[in-house]
Amino acid sequence: MATRDTALRVLRLITIPISHYCEKARWALARAGIEYREERHVQGVHRIAARRAGGGTTVPVLVTPQGTIGESQQILEWVDERTAPERRLFPEQPQARAEVERLCRRFDDVLGPRGRRLMYVHMMRDRPLALRFNNEGVPAWEARAARWGWPAMRGLIGRVLGIVPGVEREDEAVAWGELDFAADLLADGRPFLSGERFTAADLTFASLSAAIVVPPIYGVALPQPKEMRAETAALVERARAHPAGGYALSLFARREAL
Repeated sequence: MATRDTALRVLRLITIPISHYCEKARWALARAGIEYREERHVQGVHRIAARRAGGGTTVPVLVTPQGTIGESQQILEWVDERTAPERRLFPEQPQARAEVERLCRRFDDVLGPRGRRLMYVHMMRDRPLALRFNNEGVPAWEARAARWGWPAMRGLIGRVLGIVPGVEREDEAVAWGELDFAADLLADGRPFLSGERFTAADLTFASLSAAIVVPPIYGVALPQPKEMRAETAALVERARAHPAGGYALSLFARREAL
């Protein structure tokens, strides 16, 4: 049985289960072999949980003995400080590290938000499917609230993400531009985005691509194309067929070995 002292040392990760930014944190922690306890919440409630944990209004939030970390990139950096040098996600050489950080910022700022909004637009058209996968592992009362309060939750998500009629067309164009950008980096035959080794850039790209490639291997179950509406399934299949989409899927498939 764990002692109280041991329990206090177990990290807490506050998440929305399906969130690709939360997947980024889960992947980094698991890869480093760092134990943590995930606390999953539905959209809206996650803001309260994040604040109570010492973060802001977004997740993931990682609660550590040293303090609370409220950004996925900062979580990766915290994890890296506790990882063996040969396994670190950020290179030691300053120029190489700067390049990895530049790629991470780009994917965090562009691919992540655009892909997320694009998929929310599609998934919110299928309430039963969205709720079936959205609520995995959340407290029972939250799952009930999400089911009964679907219109309110949908409205909140729409306001927070800035969903307006036709925005998905713009988001799709931007998201595919980011896939093209990643494919261009890989076009010279390099095995990873920044060269010869797997880095935070690859982990970030794969995690944030999950919104549109919807990998079968993920921290929680995600709906697969055969379960989706035809329009959504076509979007996912097209993303998977893109060279960079295929690369993202390959990283998920190899994640235990990377």
